[in-house]
Amino acid sequence: MDAIPRTPALTDTASATLFVALELSRSTWLVAVHSPAIDKVGQHRLAGGDTEGLLELVTRKRMQAEEKLGRPVRVACCFEAGYDGFWLHRWLCSHGIENRVLDAASILVDRRARRAKTDRLDVAGLLRTLMALERGETQVCRVVHVPSPEQEDARRRSRERSRLVTERGQQPSRIKGLLMTQGIRDFEPTRSDWQARLEALRTPDGQPLAPCLRAELLRECRRLRQVMEMVAEVEAEQKAVAAAEDGVAARLARLRGIGGTFAAVLGNEVFFRDFRNRREVGAYLGLAPSPWRSGQVERDQGIAKSGNPWARHTAIELAWLWLRYQPGSALARWFHERVAGGKGRMRRIMIVAMARKLIVALWRYVTTGAVPEGAALKA
Repeated sequence: MDAIPRTPALTDTASATLFVALELSRSTWLVAVHSPAIDKVGQHRLAGGDTEGLLELVTRKRMQAEEKLGRPVRVACCFEAGYDGFWLHRWLCSHGIENRVLDAASILVDRRARRAKTDRLDVAGLLRTLMALERGETQVCRVVHVPSPEQEDARRRSRERSRLVTERGQQPSRIKGLLMTQGIRDFEPTRSDWQARLEALRTPDGQPLAPCLRAELLRECRRLRQVMEMVAEVEAEQKAVAAAEDGVAARLARLRGIGGTFAAVLGNEVFFRDFRNRREVGAYLGLAPSPWRSGQVERDQGIAKSGNPWARHTAIELAWLWLRYQPGSALARWFHERVAGGKGRMRRIMIVAMARKLIVALWRYVTTGAVPEGAALKA
């Protein structure tokens, strides 16, 4: 009599993968673990930054699973992109743990107005998302492209300059606002003779500035000069790097209308990645459309704005400059034909559409060498 075939257990058919999800915070790390040997999710709490404790936990769980299954067990891990950056991802990969950094905004959540939210629920959701990714459900969330340490370090210059330029614009407004309260309207803190002019300031009734106000203005002006010097220093570093390396930034800077700053931003923020098509380029910058269609309701919500904000702002600013410095290009003609003298909102909408076309044309230029149609190169 033939034996009845045994129904395979879960541990026989399941992939030998240990799933680990991390919920990171400053004080604690919550670790959710699903072992292929036990169909159960366990949660463990570690002190924030305790990498040795995390490695010991993962190693112990993997050895237990390998002992019970009698075969090797791989480890798949994930955590959300956040303030911890990418150092933990590199540390996990260096210890043989396959890790993914997930885009937190792309993870599906309950849409109830008052949904429960705790670290235990969040890490359980991360674990389910990771298991779905391993099953091949690539649309369940977006995986962040982790740059190399060199790429991550190179883009710090452009981001630092952006912050410094913002502060450089705020400081004069602060100084002028303080003087406006005293009736003084004609002081320019960015001039080279600001100190002598500040000493000579008088209120409309001929009185000198109060001592505390004068001391505050001196500190604010010195801070402004320091920020201006820092901006010049960062820009000099960008120019020196572009001159020493014939990279993406140097090739972009050969086009008229693209300076060293914009070339550095696009080179370090966008074109360090390998895109497969123009749709990926537009989506990375958040310039892809986001339609809303349900039944008879159909409307356009504008661009997604889900990509790299530095690159998106730079692309839109560059589109305005492109109209000025590349008036004979095909993109500039395309813009003027569709705007046809329109003003206001129509021009703002069309400049965003042109920015997407421009960034795709620049992607083709840096990858294939095809100069945008009608564009002029610098002498």
